[in-house]
Amino acid sequence: MAPKTALVTGASRGIGRGIALELARAGCRVAINYAGNAAAAAEALTLVREAGGDGFTIQGDIAQAADRARLVAETARTFGRIDLLVNNAGVAPNVRADLLEAGEESFDRLFAINLKGPFFLTQLVARQMLTQAPDAEGSRGRIVNITSISAYTASINRGDYCMVKAGLAMMTKLFADRLAADGINVYEIRPGIVATDMTSGVQAKYDRLILEQGITPIRRWGRPADVGAAVRAIAEGRFPFSTGAVFDVDGGYHLHRL
Repeated sequence: MAPKTALVTGASRGIGRGIALELARAGCRVAINYAGNAAAAAEALTLVREAGGDGFTIQGDIAQAADRARLVAETARTFGRIDLLVNNAGVAPNVRADLLEAGEESFDRLFAINLKGPFFLTQLVARQMLTQAPDAEGSRGRIVNITSISAYTASINRGDYCMVKAGLAMMTKLFADRLAADGINVYEIRPGIVATDMTSGVQAKYDRLILEQGITPIRRWGRPADVGAAVRAIAEGRFPFSTGAVFDVDGGYHLHRL
């Protein structure tokens, strides 16, 4: 495909790194956003270049308005345009707490990073995309929100996480509706149980659910590359007549089975 440029939040490790690497394999230039781990971001950039792409690293906390503005400005200045935004950055609760014990500090932290940040970053990037001439396929840009099966699966010991992912799912629909006429398509990718730093602490639990109980028809853990492959397909323009669509990358978890 023609060279594309992407801003991927939380791209230094985990799912975000998997996305960056798949985009690199498609020849993309990637702005690798990270919050605090500069070494991991530098390693991700090296891997991106080895995979055939290019890019740069950029520190920024998406919960902060000034950082969001800087991410967009520096990416647009470096690449000349932003063809793809991937809202991937997110955090889990520091402590899993029952709904009747959950505190406001965790609630506020998750909403600021996982929902407020992506909403206002998308707003900024959409404004940037509106200034861009359409590419050869007629697209001014594409936006991808990485949510989770937690958008519809209740976990009563991390209710704040479920609520922000459900909010991101609705955010996808809202921006898809608003931007479709402007040549900007918006998508939701809904990962299932993926092997990352975030899930490493509950590996034994999910090993039992996946391998012994068959909670997913495809009996293995998801990999960051699985999510990356879905983002790459969107970046390559393979769904031009879709917007607001949900792509389940979950091993079949979403199926209702008896």
